[in-house]
Amino acid sequence: MELRAATVADIPATQSIYAHHVLHGLASFEIEPPTVAEMRSRFESITAGGYPYLVATDGDAVLGYAYASVYRARPGYRYTVEDSVYVAATAVGRGIGRQLLTRLIDECERRGYRQMLAVIGDSANAASIELHRACGFSHSGTLRSVGLKFGRWVDSVFMQRGLGESERSVPDE
Repeated sequence: MELRAATVADIPATQSIYAHHVLHGLASFEIEPPTVAEMRSRFESITAGGYPYLVATDGDAVLGYAYASVYRARPGYRYTVEDSVYVAATAVGRGIGRQLLTRLIDECERRGYRQMLAVIGDSANAASIELHRACGFSHSGTLRSVGLKFGRWVDSVFMQRGLGESERSVPDE
């Protein structure tokens, strides 16, 4: 398996992975999967903002992807990112998510970010919660019943991890 920066050529595969999660899971609160064109637009926006976007591949197959993006647009949040990690249904349980998240953390630290947040759909999403815990995240809170999907209310779990110097210093600007 190889971890590398994603390219536009990877977008159809990442769209397929994400579409599965939208249609069958609670990690995303989207109801309809975005098109390949929409996923490309999102990819271009994220990478144009200087955020890392990674894929895990085995030969030509994309097994998963992860990216960091703006947490909130206001300038005071400029050192905080939100992570997203998705693994193909056929590749779950092989440690791909952990490798992607570990590399994503490293990439964000190299770029000078100070905090990473995970907004996890569904408080019963034990796999994602454990993945983030294993990568140094702590539980920051749970927003109860903030999403409605598959005919039921769904929580959002917030987890947080300091990056680099974290809050121990103020970045030079």
